Amino acid sequence: MPEQDHSVAILWQDEHLLVVNKPPGLLTVPGRGPDKQDCLINRLLPTYPNSRIVHRLDQPTSGLVIVPQGYEALKHIGRQFEQRQVSKRYVAVLGGLLASDEGEVNLPLICDWPNRPRQMVDHAVGKAALTRYRVIGREMQMQRTRVALTPVTGRSHQLRVHMSSLGHPIIGDGLYAEPPWQDAERLLLHAETIGFTHPISGEPLAVSCPAAF
Repeated sequence: MPEQDHSVAILWQDEHLLVVNKPPGLLTVPGRGPDKQDCLINRLLPTYPNSRIVHRLDQPTSGLVIVPQGYEALKHIGRQFEQRQVSKRYVAVLGGLLASDEGEVNLPLICDWPNRPRQMVDHAVGKAALTRYRVIGREMQMQRTRVALTPVTGRSHQLRVHMSSLGHPIIGDGLYAEPPWQDAERLLLHAETIGFTHPISGEPLAVSCPAAF
């Protein structure tokens, strides 16, 4: 896989928060080991030392991340996530031609512990997970479908598992796609739009960043 561009673009900022565009291939927070210390938060802290993480994107996923500046903003935005008051829309490219123009996937998810970090559908003990999808366009020659995805819940790998469950995995997904859909330079999943309430002013705020694919 080619080396990713790990620069971090700041799309919106004031003294209380940043909204940044995380590039694909970059962790949101550090992992275990010295080789996993390069991440979004560590790239921001030298310039923005009050940065906090309130939500994450998977390492291969690109797109918008809210970065509160300080505890009060963190607490306020965290509460919005808990109460599902943050709206998110992703764009993805799926393998194959999706038959329906729109729909939803309502399948409970749980970690597949022997194969972690994989997640799996489990109707007995899985946590509720709901994703709505809408077709943006179909690429007939390449047998691909571009979709807008709205996660109602925020489970780990939710969009990736739900699309795979339809028989149309997200292209470039090394965990849930099979060849030929697994073979791509990156995961074709991008957090395109995020909307929430400003933690101090109370004004609605929406930020968008189109996908690079």
